[in-house]
Amino acid sequence: MLPTEENHVPPRYRYEQIADDLAERIKSGEFQPGSKLPSRRELIEHYEVTEPVIDRAMQVLRIKGMTETLPGVGVFVAE
Repeated sequence: MLPTEENHVPPRYRYEQIADDLAERIKSGEFQPGSKLPSRRELIEHYEVTEPVIDRAMQVLRIKGMTETLPGVGVFVAE
């Protein structure tokens, strides 16, 4: 079947998938409010992506109000 406007779902960007995964992990309680998320380097290794992809995923979580960034310290789950 060829894609049409009705049945075509655009592919999701990797940063969206990562942001969704981290959001689910926050909602499930794996990362508690106030806790620090893994470092950028750890996330790059875990998801096997580049730094800009992780930065974009972090931006999505920040815009959604799920995280807070303290420059030079890290990214924390919002209270």
